[in-house]
Amino acid sequence: MICLNNFSHVENRTQTNSVKWDKLTSIYQLEDASDVLPMWIADMDFAAPQILIDALKKRLDHPVFGYSFESNSCTNAFISWVDKRYDYHVEQKWVLYHQGIVPAIASIIETFTSENDAVLITPPVYAPFFHVPKGLNRTLKECPLIELDGTYTFDFAKFDEISAAEDVKLFILCHPHNPGGIEWSEDDLQEIIRICVKNDVLILSDEIHADLTLDGNKHTPLAKIAGDLQSHIITCMAPTKTFNIAGIQVAMTIVSDNQKRLKLIKNANMHAQMGLNIFASTAVEAVYSSEGEEWLNELLSYISSNMDLVIEKLTTAIPEIKIHKSQATYLLWIDYRNTGLSEDEVMHRLLSKGKLALEPGTKYGEQGRGFLRMNVACPQSTVEDGINRFIKAFK
Repeated sequence: MICLNNFSHVENRTQTNSVKWDKLTSIYQLEDASDVLPMWIADMDFAAPQILIDALKKRLDHPVFGYSFESNSCTNAFISWVDKRYDYHVEQKWVLYHQGIVPAIASIIETFTSENDAVLITPPVYAPFFHVPKGLNRTLKECPLIELDGTYTFDFAKFDEISAAEDVKLFILCHPHNPGGIEWSEDDLQEIIRICVKNDVLILSDEIHADLTLDGNKHTPLAKIAGDLQSHIITCMAPTKTFNIAGIQVAMTIVSDNQKRLKLIKNANMHAQMGLNIFASTAVEAVYSSEGEEWLNELLSYISSNMDLVIEKLTTAIPEIKIHKSQATYLLWIDYRNTGLSEDEVMHRLLSKGKLALEPGTKYGEQGRGFLRMNVACPQSTVEDGINRFIKAFK
């Protein structure tokens, strides 16, 4: 395949107010982070697709940036995208916009649960799934995933038992799974639907990594296979991880049930929530295009190669390390339990000796202890640098 996009080009992101690059000192409590390589937060180091850059430049040609609203063409671009990629048919009226998936999760929790109601999660899982419910004074209930050799399955017997409790009102599904990189099977998804519907638990399906499936794996939207039960599901999607535009701040919430949609709109109005900014709606329409899809397909091949490189080099140099290749996302979940090192020891070695910033597994719950999360969405030369730093830290 001829690669039309230069993913090997190293962009200098320092001094651009980048959280990934410019906040290492405070995030990792370092005196000087100038020589530390960041491979932590889920933020790619690749330039955005040219179609997006051109669209933003064109919008800048008009010098007025007043109040705006999302156009039908913006929404239709998203609808066409999920229809083509997932055979998932979404009606225009089902789509609501938000400034990001985490704020959308907060809105959904606030709208459909009350204080002291319980929200169910399945750790190890994306950290805001812990923080957002707690911040809204909701009780958090955990049904840990079952881990075997770095990959995960649901404990459905326990999931059923916990979700049957009267106070459990909402389950947050991470699909594909972050940090494990799992694309849940249709059998798993159907069982989640069956249990939650039986126990009258609303499902919030966070599918932000949906577009980032690798090596022939295909994403199945939860609501797509729910049939008449999709009114029990609210889906969150976004182009921000897919096209590395988190700073533009945009997400879509798909709500097929009319009453639930009206309640979310009421909640947004209660908080005086505005619609998308001019650049976000422009971005959505640009990236959900044939040019955006070509860019994404090349990206996925590049990320897969980066993962193969990391797995080969690290497990060869450090036999105690185990890495199960992700089915989705650009994140690797690295198992170092056989080294006998504690998390504090590992993080100290990485930061002080290897000069490498990765995410500690306990950020995703106690079940993540003994693991590290590595972001490989960067030029191969950066990946190779990270590999060498990792090996140096463990030698």
